Amino acid sequence: MAAVAKRVNRIMNGLTGQLLLAVPRLLDPNFVHTVVLIVRHDAEGALGIVLNRALEPTVKDVIEKALERPCIIEGALRYGGPCEGPLVVLHSHADVGEIEVCSGVYFSSERSSVEWLLDHNTGPTKFFIGYSGWTAGQLEMELESDSWLLIPATTDLIFHTPDERFWETVTAQTRVGRWIDPRHIPKDPRMN
Repeated sequence: MAAVAKRVNRIMNGLTGQLLLAVPRLLDPNFVHTVVLIVRHDAEGALGIVLNRALEPTVKDVIEKALERPCIIEGALRYGGPCEGPLVVLHSHADVGEIEVCSGVYFSSERSSVEWLLDHNTGPTKFFIGYSGWTAGQLEMELESDSWLLIPATTDLIFHTPDERFWETVTAQTRVGRWIDPRHIPKDPRMN
């Protein structure tokens, strides 16, 4: 009973800065074995970014082709989620951060901020195409149906966990990870 009250209280106080860990039975192909950082959560809904889905092209490839300008960033471009949107960035520069997601982690989507980050890449950054979005009450219903586990985000997890090990690393920090080695959880839980 106390765990349910704590969970409801966390939802009521907003989920910004929390990681959503997809449970193994979540079969939506957009979210199988994903970790989503909640960037904004309020009465209107939620916006998140999938942290562990790198795409084939690099940031440099896309920027030089789409914007026809030089780019020094060689890092992976990431799939932020199934909703179309502009290029968005998670970074550590408070001066161009539009939203402080958690301590030391900022979100930017405005073109001037993104261009500044492209030209002044001096700290950890991750670039994303697309985002994950939920309408008012939708994420809360998914949490109540146990589709996701909640984990507090940290700068270290966000910027220093390899994409291919992200889900397993975060799963290992949960109660599930204490009982089951995350490496043995199949991508398709029907294969159990």
